[in-house]
Amino acid sequence: MIYFCSLASGSSGNCQYIATSTTGILLDAGLSGKYIQNGLNHIDAEISNLKALFITHEHSDHIKSAGILMRKFGLTLYITKATFEKIEVKLGKFSMDKVVFIEKEKDITVGDIVVRPFSISHDATDPVAYAFKKNDLKVSVVTDLGHVPLDLLSNLIDSNLIMLESNHDVEMLKSGPYPYVLKQRILSTKGHISNEVCAETILRVRSYSDRLGHVILGHLSKDNNTPELAYETVKSILEEGGLNLDDDISLDLAYRDRVGRLYRIED
Repeated sequence: MIYFCSLASGSSGNCQYIATSTTGILLDAGLSGKYIQNGLNHIDAEISNLKALFITHEHSDHIKSAGILMRKFGLTLYITKATFEKIEVKLGKFSMDKVVFIEKEKDITVGDIVVRPFSISHDATDPVAYAFKKNDLKVSVVTDLGHVPLDLLSNLIDSNLIMLESNHDVEMLKSGPYPYVLKQRILSTKGHISNEVCAETILRVRSYSDRLGHVILGHLSKDNNTPELAYETVKSILEEGGLNLDDDISLDLAYRDRVGRLYRIED
């Protein structure tokens, strides 16, 4: 089995928990160390099993307490070399023995979890997303991306659970208070994907494989979206595409200010 829980997702901070019975992994560390530890305690995570911290990119809402978690839990940091060079000075005291440079599309094994980093399009130095596998079980986490090309889609196929960005409602963004330059950045291919693109991506994944049973909407904008709007928009498009939310797939939300549901995925 493999466990997944979003401890928080959004521009205020990001951290996801992926684990088996013997191996725990954190993905990103964009909140305080205290918040993350409290979140882990909230879901009764085996903190002694934590082995690794994987980083997607260098923005502060993804790396805020990376150095703290490395020291507190003795975690090994897995990161691209280019991203590491951006955050090295922010880590505080650490040993290079606890840093592993990753390469896109090359698997890394941590305990009994195989991790696949893959490229995403975002306004960062060398951004990546990740898929986590144990045997035939697969959890993929993809946020902070501006579009969904075929090579990215291929990394999501055969996932049992996907946490996927559902950042904004396009009309809310266009009519909202953000400066024009920021609106254009979000709407660009290096920005964030909308509720509609999120739903269309889920349908594309399901068209290749019916293994996908759980979808979590992540990285919702505080100003250009609402949890209710994201959920209803994605739900409507999935149902129009022929998916039944009672039988075919479950739809859930990740939150910016609280711990989400703990998923236990089994064969």
